[in-house]
Amino acid sequence: MAFNLKTKVWQPGALDWWGMIDGDDVYLGSREFPLPPDEGDRWQVIKTGDIFQVIDGEIRKVGYEEPKVPEWL
Repeated sequence: MAFNLKTKVWQPGALDWWGMIDGDDVYLGSREFPLPPDEGDRWQVIKTGDIFQVIDGEIRKVGYEEPKVPEWL
């Protein structure tokens, strides 16, 4: 159990984070992924627009918004 989470997470390289959510491999983000993830943390993945939150020790997808790409990217 990494980071005291129930969700299995891994980093294959290049700062990308992935997790196993409902039996699917899900992209959790890059630099926007909170380190270490803690209860209540919420973030939006810049590449996909998916919004995740740590709830009861699990990472859950809680929504989607059109990605807002920063000008510096």
